[in-house]
Amino acid sequence: MSGEGSEEAIPTDRESPVGAPVIRGDPSLTGEHAEQAVEFDPDDPESLALAAGTVRAFANNEPGADDNVVMLRGAAACAALVRGEGSYKAAAARAGEGITVSFIRKWSRVHDLPQAIRRHVARGEVAPTAAKHIARLSGSDRLHLAWAVLDHDMTVRQVRSVASTVGDGVSIETALSDAGATPGELDLRLSPEIYCKLRRQASLDDSTPGELVDEALEGWLEDG
Repeated sequence: MSGEGSEEAIPTDRESPVGAPVIRGDPSLTGEHAEQAVEFDPDDPESLALAAGTVRAFANNEPGADDNVVMLRGAAACAALVRGEGSYKAAAARAGEGITVSFIRKWSRVHDLPQAIRRHVARGEVAPTAAKHIARLSGSDRLHLAWAVLDHDMTVRQVRSVASTVGDGVSIETALSDAGATPGELDLRLSPEIYCKLRRQASLDDSTPGELVDEALEGWLEDG
């Protein structure tokens, strides 16, 4: 992936190695659980065996997989098993009886989400069950859906519906708007001083505060 310039250049997939505990090992996100974070190395037979056992345990606990740390670990194990075995089917077979290709695929996709989204999953701000549906989308669509979850308090049912609608060929903007989550709309709290200056400048420029903020942030984010 390239830098942070245009929307097309923003990372929309995982950039760190498969199985690496980038989020799980960050104490600022997972607290004391970070000390127990395990790296699943797809090229290490022993680590792959551990991944297979972790997937089995995770699959048996999926109905209660709303534990974000458990989910992140299980997703990492699924992804490492796929990489190590070479396919979803082979990974499911290695994990053992009762583990389906569908299960392996959906959680591997969650592991493939970019760090910007996974961090919110780790904090509990995006439910693991919602992350599954966000991961069904590709490119910037998954980012737009994830941010809508944060900004519009979308339910898992709404997230699933939007993901399905986009999968049917509808644009993410239309799908979100139909769900009552306007893309690009969020509540923003400013200091009274900055707010007053922003309103004044927008009035003088015959513009809106949103347009001025958009213009200022575009330049700042591109420079960053």
